[in-house]
Amino acid sequence: MLIDSGLKSFEELYSLLSQNRDLTIRDRVIDALTTNETSWFRDRAPWQLLRHTFLPQYVEALRSGRTSKIRIWSAASSTGQEAYSIAMTIDRYLRDHMIRDVTLEQFEIFATDISQTVLDIAVRGRYDSISIMRGLPDLEKSMYFQRHGMTWEVDERIRSIVRFQRFNLQDSFILLGKFQLVFCRYVMIYFSDDLKRDIINKLSRCLTDEGVLLIGASELNTLIDRHFELKDTTHGSYYLKKGERA
Repeated sequence: MLIDSGLKSFEELYSLLSQNRDLTIRDRVIDALTTNETSWFRDRAPWQLLRHTFLPQYVEALRSGRTSKIRIWSAASSTGQEAYSIAMTIDRYLRDHMIRDVTLEQFEIFATDISQTVLDIAVRGRYDSISIMRGLPDLEKSMYFQRHGMTWEVDERIRSIVRFQRFNLQDSFILLGKFQLVFCRYVMIYFSDDLKRDIINKLSRCLTDEGVLLIGASELNTLIDRHFELKDTTHGSYYLKKGERA
């Protein structure tokens, strides 16, 4: 990168980045440093929890008028597989339970990542055959994708409820609004304890009173206990915002 950019040292690169003098180089550094590992329906528990624990509650909240929209945040969404998996799970639930009075459009999935490169892929919603094979069940593939030559494109109905935006988790969450559910999986493991503590605090504030946080299956985060209570169910574990009933 130094040679390609015509720079002579890492000190010169640091100076350029710290002064925000070249956004193209900044983006290349972000892409080089970030981990974009992802797959469809990654891990079993989040999707079982969404189907069997959260979605029944959300449908009832929408039916009763306690809320007009359910907002779900996929933080560090990479190339979009997690966000689209959420949308497909919601649609399958409504179909399987023959729910007509609650629609897919009453759900909003907000998906963010620090890398514009991966977000561009996510927004297009087109994936090659290798990406498609990683975790995507055949039924969801046949229901929600159309083939275009060597690529597979996510159905427009699914894409329509997902909104992608570039966002750095170190920034303020104030303008993001409130969410009933946040997926923040396999991202805080790369952060210092101070940054984890700050993000967990901000996540708590951006969740509704009965808000839920999902982290990665292999993540052990002792800093989370101050703001969240661990709930264990037959379908998996999740973190409930403290002070509220399960």
